[in-house]
Amino acid sequence: MKYKTIMAFSIGPVGAAILGLITLPIITWLFSIEDVGRLAMLQLAISFSWLIFSFGLDQAYVREFHEVEDKQSLLKATILPGQLALACILILFISLPWSITQFLFGIDSTYLMILLFVGLLSSFYARFFGLILRMQERGIAFSMSQLLPKILFLIILLVYIVFSIDAKFENLLLAFVISLVAVFIIFAWNTRFQWVPALTATIDRVKFKEMVRYGVPLIGGGLAFWGLTAMDKIFLRALSSFEELGIYAVAINFAGAALVFKTVFSTVWLPTIYKWAAEGVEPERVKRTIDNVTFAVIVIWSVAGILSWVVTLILPTEYAQVQFILLAAMAYPLLYTLSEATGVGIGIERKTTYLMVAAIIALIINGIGNYYLIPILGASGAATASAISFFIFFILRTEISSILWMGFERRRMYIISSIALTMSILVNIMEIPVQFSVIIWLSILLVSLFMFKQQAKDLLSGIKNKVKGGV
Repeated sequence: MKYKTIMAFSIGPVGAAILGLITLPIITWLFSIEDVGRLAMLQLAISFSWLIFSFGLDQAYVREFHEVEDKQSLLKATILPGQLALACILILFISLPWSITQFLFGIDSTYLMILLFVGLLSSFYARFFGLILRMQERGIAFSMSQLLPKILFLIILLVYIVFSIDAKFENLLLAFVISLVAVFIIFAWNTRFQWVPALTATIDRVKFKEMVRYGVPLIGGGLAFWGLTAMDKIFLRALSSFEELGIYAVAINFAGAALVFKTVFSTVWLPTIYKWAAEGVEPERVKRTIDNVTFAVIVIWSVAGILSWVVTLILPTEYAQVQFILLAAMAYPLLYTLSEATGVGIGIERKTTYLMVAAIIALIINGIGNYYLIPILGASGAATASAISFFIFFILRTEISSILWMGFERRRMYIISSIALTMSILVNIMEIPVQFSVIIWLSILLVSLFMFKQQAKDLLSGIKNKVKGGV
């Protein structure tokens, strides 16, 4: 992608992260810790439904997009199976004797169930429509579709404050679901010239079978990966309380600022590397990208460590533990982003079964860690188990890709990421005082600058050129 295209795609994630950092403190001051924990369970349900009902065809769509002429047929083949399955499941939930909202939120409510279903459906379609914009490199439309719902969510919360509307979970859920519906409407409008013709398109059965063969292994991998990202919250819900879950959810949401990097990189990297693979990729080009991503990951992690104490200035006192949990929570978005770069060979070689294997191994480690650590350490234990399991996932994905596709020097990357992970866990468990934590992370930052001299020089040179260009 061109630089301008990358910047266009970056506007949405960066702006959404900034709005999220503004919105999160408002939520913590306005609603109870328990309600924040319940909102985390809603987000968990949405991510689960997407991973299950996409059937891995979303990744097949990205993989095949540049190699298929009939884009409408490809889109229909991608959406239709999950659409039918999701509709059947929602009908089944309505007919069941037990309450899905009681299970998720600890509240039996038909109103909450309706909001939940609307949120699930809106999120499902929006994610697929977003793929269209992403593959067509329509960065501004993609970004605006992410920004406007965040703005709407913030406005609704401010309306609650101005008009003294009850700060109860039903109203928090309503605001969140309205933002999801807004995403769906905006995406649907921006992609109407693609999905409307797809309604009457004929599915290429041969290509569909090929997509299924590519995507089906990703269902198991998707389930395992969802468990990897969700098990900490599930165990906290089962073995602890909504209060601990709420504290953990806030830490995860702050760490979610690093998801900006993950989102931008994944949005740009996957279409680009698949295009390179189709044209014939240069190994040195890939290695350079991996080094750049590794350097960026460590810099982001270090800066977060240096500034983690800032969250105590904007959150209520009952969230003081967030500053320690935050650093371990950063492991998911940062190590997963790094694994997107190092593990891309698995997708290029269409050996997606290995993704499932890597995710299952990491999931088992995560489950064991959560089972033993949460009863002792609560939210800190969940963060520790999650961080370790994502490091294992990153190593497995990297090594498998290296074997299947293209090998490269990995020792330097493993050393610096291991140091950052170890320090994150120690700060999380031991709750190291701020002054010592800042010194530790400053040291890690200096070490990374020494180990990645060329990347640091390139970054400095790029900043100088931009400053000169601006002047």
